[in-house]
Amino acid sequence: MSTGAAKKATYTVAVIGATGVVGRESLEILEERRFPLERLRLFASKRSAGESLSCQGREWTIEELTPQGPFQGIDFAFISATDAVSREYGPRLAEAGVVVIDDSAVFRMDADVPLVVPEVNAHALDSAKRRIIAIPNCTTTPLVMVLQPLHEAATIKRVVVTTFQSVSGTGGAAMAELLDQTKALLSFKEVKAEVYPHQIAFNCLPHIGSFGEGGDCSEETKIVNETRKILEAPGMRITATAVRVPVMRCHSEAVNIETERPLKPNEARALLSGMPGVIVFDDPVRKLYPMPLDVAGKDEVYVGRVREDHSVTNGLNLWLVSDNLRKGAALNAVQIAEALIASA
Repeated sequence: MSTGAAKKATYTVAVIGATGVVGRESLEILEERRFPLERLRLFASKRSAGESLSCQGREWTIEELTPQGPFQGIDFAFISATDAVSREYGPRLAEAGVVVIDDSAVFRMDADVPLVVPEVNAHALDSAKRRIIAIPNCTTTPLVMVLQPLHEAATIKRVVVTTFQSVSGTGGAAMAELLDQTKALLSFKEVKAEVYPHQIAFNCLPHIGSFGEGGDCSEETKIVNETRKILEAPGMRITATAVRVPVMRCHSEAVNIETERPLKPNEARALLSGMPGVIVFDDPVRKLYPMPLDVAGKDEVYVGRVREDHSVTNGLNLWLVSDNLRKGAALNAVQIAEALIASA
């Protein structure tokens, strides 16, 4: 294992951004999966320092994140904060001998940093040269988990994906804003939009991230580039439209796929059923299909509405839903640490 993590019975883990929605989810997952913790170090801003959070039956005090650390003795660090924090502290932690598993966009397209979804490309962990491992965007992760078995079987030529992303992808302030706006509207009061450029309650915003010169927003560009890197398919034609929707938790995606050879819906369902971490939930006659309400809190990527697209040769449509805080972020990071431990 090129990251340098040693095989031990227990490990010291740091969570940077511990008070954020992904950080708190990380603590839940470390507890649920009985991660072999020796010590847990929680880092956040100065205003949270001294408070405590619980995990695995113990209370852990939050420390202020400063350049002085100290960071020695930490085995794994999960960073779920801002790009600026990742940019400053990712290399700093790696230099201190820590294996950094980063949730930002800062390192994802770095050629020396593996971008990993363990079910899809765990082999990429062997290429880590800087003790930094990136996890993908929370829409890319479920997408590649669904595309990978189909690509292996029929070679995907083109992907058209439209995402319907929950406000938790923006963070706790966005979740509070949706709740506050909904209460205000139902009480016939004035609505304030501070996190998003427009009202999100009872609305959809076709705008996630910043707009580039060509009109794509940064979220759409991430999906395209990250999918190609993870699937090791630099020539795959992909186009994306990202939409923020008034849902608290779970991202949904409408995916249209064109393949080199025909892929019938039943074959696609069988391939997806055999993919670790994917659940096929597809019986429209009984009105069974994935919905955020049902998938919230689940680890798996749920897939349904699998059907032929007759407008093109070898076309397939499907719908997927994934909990963006779990498999889209915290769970994926913990699984990477588990994979590194298993291979040590």
